[in-house]
Amino acid sequence: MEALLALAIGLLTTVGLYLMLRQRTFPVILGLTFLSYAVNLFLFASGRLALKAAPIIGTADRYTDPLPQALVLTAIVISFGMTAVITILAIGGFLTAGHDRIDLDRDDDEAPT
Repeated sequence: MEALLALAIGLLTTVGLYLMLRQRTFPVILGLTFLSYAVNLFLFASGRLALKAAPIIGTADRYTDPLPQALVLTAIVISFGMTAVITILAIGGFLTAGHDRIDLDRDDDEAPT
């Protein structure tokens, strides 16, 4: 179970970094989303993976730490808001410039079509 979770976190991180290195705004937004998923899984796994364990002490024989679950819920809300703001900024940049390239050093005449 731990190896599968570590593989999933590594895969999400790899895909997120690859997409963030692209030269368009939409893949960068998707890359940030994948990285936030990887961080959420990492935070969730830091509270130990336990099946059928209650997050409240005294209600079951085994319990799990509720703090990582609260951190993940907070991180989900923050990443959703961040994604919404970045998407609005990307749409505004596209409407202003007429393209969604990230490389701002290049003139419009030199850009590949």
